[in-house]
This record gives sequence, C-alpha cells and structure tokens, in this order.
Amino acid sequence: MTMTFLTHGAMHCGEPGVCIQFEETAEKLAANLVSLGFDLNDLSRRKKLLVDHIFIDRNEIEETGEYNLQGLFIRLGLAVDTIKAKRVVMDGIETLFAGLQDQAVLRSELRRLFTWLDDHNLTAIVTGERGDKMLTRHGLEEYIADCVILLDHRVTDQISTRRLRVVKYRGSPHGTDEYPFLIDEDGITLMPVTSLGLTHKAPKERVSSGIPALDEMLGGKGFYRGSSILVSGTAGTGKSSIAARFAEAACARGDACVYFAFEESPSQIARNMASLGVQLDPWVKKGLLTFHASRPTSTGLEMHLAVMQKMVAKLAPKVVVLDPITSIFAAGNTHGTQVMFTRMIDFLKMRGVTSIFTNLMAANGSVHTYEGVSSLMDTWISVEFVSANGSGPARILSVIKSRGMAHSRQGRELIMKRGHLDLAPAPEEVQG
Repeated sequence: MTMTFLTHGAMHCGEPGVCIQFEETAEKLAANLVSLGFDLNDLSRRKKLLVDHIFIDRNEIEETGEYNLQGLFIRLGLAVDTIKAKRVVMDGIETLFAGLQDQAVLRSELRRLFTWLDDHNLTAIVTGERGDKMLTRHGLEEYIADCVILLDHRVTDQISTRRLRVVKYRGSPHGTDEYPFLIDEDGITLMPVTSLGLTHKAPKERVSSGIPALDEMLGGKGFYRGSSILVSGTAGTGKSSIAARFAEAACARGDACVYFAFEESPSQIARNMASLGVQLDPWVKKGLLTFHASRPTSTGLEMHLAVMQKMVAKLAPKVVVLDPITSIFAAGNTHGTQVMFTRMIDFLKMRGVTSIFTNLMAANGSVHTYEGVSSLMDTWISVEFVSANGSGPARILSVIKSRGMAHSRQGRELIMKRGHLDLAPAPEEVQG
C-alpha cells in the first residue's frame, strides 16, 4: 500500500517520493513489486523515486547516553532535496527503536520525527507492526499521527480476506467500517462499501430482454435501463437461458456486457446456449461480451464483490449478468449475502448498468432465503414447472413485480427447444 502511494504520486500527481526502508534493500523491493506492475528502477532513473535502505542490526544496539534521530533527519533531508520529494514512506519504524526501553525518549523522538516531516511540508506514511494489545508495538505512533489506518488479514472458514479500517483521521469525516481490498497485478483495489444515499438516476429508456413476448409482458418495451432484474426458479427452468438471451440482445444493440459465471465455464455456457439459438461466441470475439468465471467458494463474499466491481469499473459495461447468485450464498451467511448484493446493486445503479441475476429456488418453491435479495430488485421474474394435462410439466414464466411500469401478471409458457427460445401465446392478459 505504501508503494502504491509513492508510485501513484510520482506517475500521476507530479509528486516525487522517498522511501526509507529498514528491512528490504532497494533491489529486493524493486524485484518484489514488479508483480504489481510497479517499475521502481524506471522511476528512480527519472528521479521521481528514491529508495534508501538503512540497515540496523538489533544485536549491535546498546542503550547508552542520549538517543536521538538527528542522523536520520540529515539522511532523509538529503534524499528529499535530491529529487525534490513531496511524499515520504518510512517502512518499519519500530526497527529504529529496537532495544530502546526509555518510553519518554521514544515518545519525544517520535514526536520530533512527525514534527520534522510536517515542517518540511511532506505527506508521509509510516508503517509499524501491530502490538499484542495495541495498534502498534510501542502504542505511541497512533496518538501522534494525524491519520491511522489499520490493515488486517483475516481467515474465516479457510477463506482469507484483507481488510482496511480508518481508525482516526483528524480534521476530516471518514468511514469507520472495515473495507475489503485486493492486491493483484494492478496494485491495490479498495472496495467501496456503498454510496451515502440513494442518489442514482432513474433512466426512462427501455431495453429489450431479447425475448419479444417477454417485452410485451413488460408493457411492450422491456426493462428500464439501469434497473436490476432477478430471474428465479428451480433447476432446469431456463433461468440461465433467459439471462444469456438478454446478454446477446445487449451486444446486438452495441451494449458491452460482462457475464459473471459461478457454475459453468464460458465455453460450456456458449455451447449450451447455442443449442437454443443464442449465439454468444461472436460477441466475445468482437469484444462486446466478457466472461469472468470463478468458483463461488474460491474466496469470500467481499472479495467476490471487489473483483466484480473492479471489472465493471475497468470495462465500463452497459449490462452485467450474475449467474447464479445462489452459488455465492455458499461463501457466507444470508445476512452477509444480502449486504453484499445491496452494495453490488447500488454500485451498478450508480453507473447506470442494467443487471440481471439468476437465482435457484428450492425444489418446493420456497423463496424465504432470498427475500432480502428479491426486495432489492426492480423486476422479479419467476419460472417454475407446472403440471400440464397429460403432456408433462411445462415451464411457466411469471412477472412477479416490475417497478414503474404496467406489466402482465399472467403466466406464460417458456418454450425451450433446439434453436428456439420464446414464450407461448397467451389469452387476454391482465395488466398490473
């Protein structure tokens, strides 16, 4: 996180930075950060970054006489002047005070260090190891610093999640919750929890579901753009097929789509949908359709959300498909899942993204487990098997709700056969 702060400042803000390392050499630090996309050697050559390694052997430290950091100030000042730095990172501050027992001197020198940084108008991040019963080993740094950020790496049910919490931030309002974050080849991605209020816009434009008869059931025009749609039903009722047809229709009108799959691989989805006449491969080749497939238990709820938000922010799609959301329930409890989807839906609505979620209902048709999610949706479509007269069960599609539009409340049969996905004709309909 500290190197993200320095490299971002150097590359995007015109603010060169100095990194004082007490544990890693400059060469080792540069090698380790290549995997995150940081080229420290290039920044150093361009005098946008200076890494200075100060080696302190704790075995050679003996407390005698007065202890002060004057030598560090001289060395740090030279580094700052050399590249006209605006940002400073001091990584592993506790190393400076290894073997020092006098708490009064420790507090005095820490305060002098922070005052020196402030006097030189430097924005600085100082890292320290967490103590047994305190935020830091010495328990003093958090009282002196203007802002304290606590990082935590937690493992729950064999799934690890990195979290960040702003403990204090003087002179500024700030969120006090824990925020999951990712570390990958793009550096650090912090997951926003949600917007402060329900301020997203409500577009009046309508988009087709890809099934003309379903559009008719939705007032003849389809879904509102930027709305959230839930398609629920028991296994085999055609939930994924409806979502895939919607994705195909979006691509056909030029809307980029991201398809998050949690049960099938992209090639398996494309193959299966092709049997119904839904062609997804051509849109993948044209770059309008992007698949992201992962096991629901591969990570925690927060990380699933963080990955999805990162992809949406990067690719800026107009449509998102999550198929199925039920699988992600295995990665957490009902409350956690509801909170997650509240955040995800809010995130998508703020960007005007039309989203469709598929949801597996229990065999007895029970939906109580998912009521917390369904209440967040603008449109809820249910598909269920209903026994027909001597011809076996039929798939019956119903629009349970669709906010802001007149819609049919009468069920219609979903026809799924080779090269064909449609709704059967219906008699006189009741609008609601």
